[in-house]
Amino acid sequence: MAAPDASVTKTAAVVYNPIKVDLDALRASVGAAAARAGWGESRWYETSEADPGEGMTRQAVDEGADVVLAAGGDGTVRAVAQGLRDSGIPLGLLPSGTGNLLARNLNLTLGNLDDSVATAFEGTDRKIDLGIVEVRRPAGDRDRLVFLVMAGIGLDAQMIENTDTDLKKRVGWLAYVDAIRKSLRGDNNVRLRFQLDGAPPRSMRVHTLIMGNCGSLPANILLLPEASVDDGLFDIVALRPQGLFGWVQIWVKIVWENGVLRRSNVGRKLLNGLSREVRALSYLKGKELILRPERPTVFELDGDTFGEAAALKAWVDPLALTVRIPQSEADRLPAAEHTEEGPSPEEQEDLPPEESAIDPADAAPPVEVGSPVPGSRV
Repeated sequence: MAAPDASVTKTAAVVYNPIKVDLDALRASVGAAAARAGWGESRWYETSEADPGEGMTRQAVDEGADVVLAAGGDGTVRAVAQGLRDSGIPLGLLPSGTGNLLARNLNLTLGNLDDSVATAFEGTDRKIDLGIVEVRRPAGDRDRLVFLVMAGIGLDAQMIENTDTDLKKRVGWLAYVDAIRKSLRGDNNVRLRFQLDGAPPRSMRVHTLIMGNCGSLPANILLLPEASVDDGLFDIVALRPQGLFGWVQIWVKIVWENGVLRRSNVGRKLLNGLSREVRALSYLKGKELILRPERPTVFELDGDTFGEAAALKAWVDPLALTVRIPQSEADRLPAAEHTEEGPSPEEQEDLPPEESAIDPADAAPPVEVGSPVPGSRV
């Protein structure tokens, strides 16, 4: 095989959301970084409401991009990642907006455009897992989507659906306080039938069920303490509080134990003796999860809602995305040591089996995004 031609000039593609970025500042920063790295002139692709980035990303890959920079919020990053899935072309993150969920979980710089752009040109590559969701809509049509951080159904999706967009622009994540208030009205339980890694179908009533590829949220919230971006597993949490005391248990677990104690050596030692599982919060691990809510329910991916699902199937696509990270972070993202799969014995006892509610065809092997789904139904 012929050796690569070292004289070929590399090029970057920038997929940007014009509402989220200062385009003049972005062009200046990218131009300077490309010149320092000896790259050619970058190509620019503007997203639209009709296409938030996937189509532009595929075009950029077809046109020979050596790296694709995603400049926008979490929705732009998710769409670009969907376009880059299994391409081997690295994703450069230029965080913008209020969430920046993947950037936070990868310990990337927030709020410094020049540093983020420099990393895209001069950093090192890191492969991470992608979550794939196949959703069946109430009308029977199906969609295939990816997520990088978390997917959820129940209260968290309702909260995002109820968030005032204009208020979020003004006050950021504080806008979710008002959304939580709206979402807590009435009966917020969702009854789910689920199947994890081919185990017998089970049922559970939850306020929220979240499957995650990463564990951290803004405001120092560590929701999934054992989640790792490259372990080939989902970490899954079901929130099912009963009354005020149940919400207090969840707060203690997520905010105090996960958010404070787990972040220090002393705190982790204390947890070894004090922490115990609570009924209001159940953790699971697995590679594939099939969900059937008793009625169509709103779901969210990486902080954006995508309408209602009558059923959905999610699975891990291991190491399907390459992300450009700083050289200093290359050794700080090992796969999780804990890779237990399926519910624990206690959870098996707590969640009674029922008659099979899920078509065995749901366990068919996943197929590529955008291709037919023969024999696979959710």
